[in-house]
Amino acid sequence: MEATLAERIAADPNYQKLRTQRSSFGWQLTIAMLVVYYGFILLIAFSKDLLAIRLGEGVMTLGIPIGFGVILFTILITGIYVRRANSEFDDLTEKVKREALK
Repeated sequence: MEATLAERIAADPNYQKLRTQRSSFGWQLTIAMLVVYYGFILLIAFSKDLLAIRLGEGVMTLGIPIGFGVILFTILITGIYVRRANSEFDDLTEKVKREALK
């Protein structure tokens, strides 16, 4: 009985749509995060002078707000994923569950 349930779920077009959309969206966000993170690392490695530019009279340099921006970007894309998961992906999951239990 469990095998037939798994087969029904795998054959459901809503499941296929959910799997495709979630995977695609996850990879898009992963690529965006990798570009931002490794871009920051490359900036540190190859443009130390740019990051060392002082902002004002204190000890703050340009590298600090850029690094903070990387952290904020991470929080932002996490929020974007959670929002989409709680709306679109959860709706598709419920459709798959309803179809599987018929």
